[in-house]
Amino acid sequence: MSHRTGIKSNADLLKFFGKCKDGKTRLVKVSIENEELTLVSHKEVKKDWEKDFDKLIQPEIEDDVPCYILYRLDTKTAEGAYAWMLISWIPDISTIRQKMIYASTKSTLKLEFGSSYLKEEYHATSLEEITFTGYQKNKLSMAAPTPLTRQEEERNELRRTEVKTEVGVDTRHQTLGGINCPISEAALQAINDLKRGSYNYLQFNIDLDKEEIHIAKAENIDVHKLKALVPIDHARFHVFLFKHSYDGDWVESLVFIYSVPGYNCSVKERMLYSSSKAPFLETLQGLGIDITKRLEIDDASEVSEENLIDEIHPKKMLHKTQFAKPAPPSKNRGPRRLIK
Repeated sequence: MSHRTGIKSNADLLKFFGKCKDGKTRLVKVSIENEELTLVSHKEVKKDWEKDFDKLIQPEIEDDVPCYILYRLDTKTAEGAYAWMLISWIPDISTIRQKMIYASTKSTLKLEFGSSYLKEEYHATSLEEITFTGYQKNKLSMAAPTPLTRQEEERNELRRTEVKTEVGVDTRHQTLGGINCPISEAALQAINDLKRGSYNYLQFNIDLDKEEIHIAKAENIDVHKLKALVPIDHARFHVFLFKHSYDGDWVESLVFIYSVPGYNCSVKERMLYSSSKAPFLETLQGLGIDITKRLEIDDASEVSEENLIDEIHPKKMLHKTQFAKPAPPSKNRGPRRLIK
C-alpha cells in the first residue's frame, strides 16, 4: 500500500477522464481543492503536441500554485489509445505542506486516470522548466552520460582492454561486472523524482524476456511498511531513503536492497537479477544516487527498522575478551615421567 493522502478525484473529474481519451482533448488541468482532485480546465488539440506545448500549458500555469497537467501526446500505446504525459507543476516557492500533498496524491491521480495511458512523467519546479525548451533539456540531461572522473575513465578503459567481446547492434552489453540491462524511461524518471524528493521508495523489476529494468513501484512509505512491499515469489531491486534518529542526530540513508526469495522464483530470474545488480548499482551512482548501505535479503522480515539501523550503524566491540592464562603445573604433582 502506498502512503497516500486519502484525496481522490471528485465525480466531475472522473466523468471527464472517461471522455477526454477520445483524441480531441490535448490538455487537462487538475488541482487539489477542498481535499479533492478537481478539474480546473481543459483544452482541445490545435496542432501537433510539440507546437501546442507552450501555447496551451503556459496560460494554465500560476507562479505559486501547484497543479497537475495531463498532456496528450501524438503517439499511441500498445492498445491503440493515445499516450499521455503527466506533468507535476510544484514550484519551488510552494509550502512544504503543498509539496507533500501533491507528491503523495500523484499516485492516486495516475491510478484513477489510468496508468496504462501514461507514457511519461515530468516534474517541473521553475517557470523555465515548464516550457517545451525546459522539457527538452531535461530529456537530454536524463539521456546524456554522466561525466566521469579520471579514476572512472581509467577503470572503464581497463575493462575495455580486458573484455574483448564483439558487440553488434543486437548484442547485449556485457562487462566483467555482469549484465547491463537497459533501464526504461519511466524508471529513469522515477530515479529523478527520488532525487527531487517526490518519493522515498522505488522498486524495480526486470522484464525477463526483454531483459530490461522497469519501475514497479514509486511511493512514499513509512519504514514499517517496507517489508509488506517485498514480494515473496519474485526478485526485486529496492531503493529506500531511510530517515531515522541515531545518537541524537537525524540521519537520512539511501539503502539498496536486493531481495530474492530463495527458490520461489525461477533459476533464470535469480541469475539475471544477480548478474545485473552490480551494473545497476553503478548506473544509480552515475545518476547521483549515493547508496549508503547495500543489502541482500531472502525474507521480508530482514528489513525491519531495527535491522536497518544495525546494518547502517554496526555496533563496535569496545573490549576484546581476555582469556585467562592457564595456571602453572602444581609443584606437588609427583616425579616427572620420562617417555622412551
